[in-house]
Amino acid sequence: MACVSHSVSDLANRAYRRILLVKPSSLGDIVHALPVLHGLRTRFPEAKIDWFISSSFAPLLTGHHELDELILFDRRRYGRMGRDPRTATEFAGFVRNLRRRRYDLAIDLQGLFRTGFITWASGAPVRIGFRSAREGAWMFYTHRMAVDHPDMHAVDRYYRIAKVLGFDDVPVKFNLSLTEPVRTEAWDLLQANGITEAQRLVAVVPGARWETKVWLPDRFATTIDELHSRNGSLRCILLGSHGEAALCQQVADACRSKPVNLAGRTSLPQLGAVLALADVVLCHDSAAMHLAVALERPLVCLVGPTNPLRTGPYRRSDDVLRSRLDCAPCYLRRLSQCRYDHCCMRELTVATVVAAVERGLAPVATPVT
Repeated sequence: MACVSHSVSDLANRAYRRILLVKPSSLGDIVHALPVLHGLRTRFPEAKIDWFISSSFAPLLTGHHELDELILFDRRRYGRMGRDPRTATEFAGFVRNLRRRRYDLAIDLQGLFRTGFITWASGAPVRIGFRSAREGAWMFYTHRMAVDHPDMHAVDRYYRIAKVLGFDDVPVKFNLSLTEPVRTEAWDLLQANGITEAQRLVAVVPGARWETKVWLPDRFATTIDELHSRNGSLRCILLGSHGEAALCQQVADACRSKPVNLAGRTSLPQLGAVLALADVVLCHDSAAMHLAVALERPLVCLVGPTNPLRTGPYRRSDDVLRSRLDCAPCYLRRLSQCRYDHCCMRELTVATVVAAVERGLAPVATPVT
C-alpha cells in the first residue's frame, strides 16, 4: 500500500482509459457526484468509466448514458465477513475481480476506510482522494487533495477533481438520466391516482434523515390545505421512502383536502421521474432536494440545523427558507439534543411557506426532458 502522496500537478496531462469512481452512498451525495461523472466523460470520451455503488442506490444510475458499468457492493452482506468465513472468501473474490479490470485511475469521493480500501484494491496506479478523508482512508491514496474551506458546497468539493484532471473548463452539469420507461411508469402512477395534465403539481416531501430537519407535520397539512383552497387546479403529492410512509400518512390524515400519498410506492428512478413532473418541490435539506436541483425543478427548501452553503440546493440560495438564529447551524440530529425547542423549524410559518410555493408556481414550469 502506497502511503506517500504525490503532487497532483502532474495529473492533468495524462490519458486514462479505465476509470473507477467510488461513491457508494448516500442518495444526496451520489447526486452531488454526478457532475464529476459528466466532467470525466467529457474529458475522456473514449475511457471506460465505472461507478462503485451500494446495491440499494444502483437503480438511480442504471442505464446512465455516461457510465459503462456499475460495480455493485452489498455493504450489509460483506459487513458479515468478520464473522463468516464464506462471506470473507466471497469478498476476496470480489477484490480479485475488481483488480482484473486494470483501472488506470480510481477516485474516492466518499472518504471512509472501506472506500479508501476499495480505491487501493482496484490496483489503479493513480488513486485520488481528499486529504481530510476519515478513518485513515487517506493512507490508500497516491494523490491527496485539500479542501479550500469547510463551508464549501459538497458539489464544489467533489468537483475539485476537475482542476486536478484538467476538465475545469467543463460546466457543472448533473445529467441525471431518466429513461422513457421510468417516465412512463411515473406518469401512469399519477394518472392512476387521479392526476390530469391540466393540474399543477406540488411535490411535498415531509421527511428527512435527521429528525431535527423535519418541519412540523401539522404545518405541512395546513400548507397543503391552504394551497388547495387557493388554487383549484393544483394537486399536492406526498413523496417519501418506505421508512417515511408513516410520516406522510400522518400528514395526509391531518389534511382536509386529499393529497395523493405516494410515499413508499416509488422506486428511486420513479421518485426522480415524479419530481421531474412537479411544478414545485417542497422539502427539507434532503435527498429529494438534491434530486430536484439536478432536475432543475422550482424548489422551496426548509432548512433548520444545517448550513445551506454546504448541503443546501446548489447555487440556488433564493430557494432556501430558514430562521436566522444564533444557534443555527448546530448539526444536531436528535430533538432531545436541542435546548431551544426546535425553534429553527418552529419559527417557519405556514404563511411564509405558502407564499414561497406560490412564487414558485408563478411561472409555468416545463418538466425536464
